[in-house]
Amino acid sequence: MTKHSIYTMAVAQVYPHYVTKAERKGRTKDEVDQIIRWLTGYSQDQLESQLQAEKDFETFFAEAPELNPRRVQITGVICGIRVEEIQEPLMQEIRYLDKLIDELARGKAMEKILRS
Repeated sequence: MTKHSIYTMAVAQVYPHYVTKAERKGRTKDEVDQIIRWLTGYSQDQLESQLQAEKDFETFFAEAPELNPRRVQITGVICGIRVEEIQEPLMQEIRYLDKLIDELARGKAMEKILRS
């Protein structure tokens, strides 16, 4: 079975798109970083190191210090698929991140995005 191409893609390649999507809607890079830190447990320095090292999504999530247990509360549709129904664990983690960035771009309050 071949890996999905997103697994081997560097997070640093996609990250600028997350930031651009957020900024187009009046949100900030800091908010994008906050979301990623919340989801993965990376500190800001660790996140920046992962981006600089151009770690792929598979490694990025495998090395995450602590995936947030509240991430299972993330529900909804991304790319036409319900995130809570995705069977492949790594794909689900990637889609959780996509969904959170989507919520940010749609103007949702950070408290709600972070499932506070």
